[in-house]
Amino acid sequence: MENVTIQVKGMSCGHCVKAVECGLGQLEGVEKVAVQLDAGTVEVDYKEGAVTIEQMKAAIEDQGYDVVE
Repeated sequence: MENVTIQVKGMSCGHCVKAVECGLGQLEGVEKVAVQLDAGTVEVDYKEGAVTIEQMKAAIEDQGYDVVE
């Protein structure tokens, strides 16, 4: 199991949290998503080789939020 923390801009409420969790949760290989609204971060536990960090970032951006590189 791998873990990555992604910095995200634009999240401000519970709806934002739910949107990001649902977007990432639909990806094959994502095991756990923890959004820290106050810190603007998303921590993801995932299976290496099943999903890429780029796919996770794209899923977040598809929900309307900006990933900080």
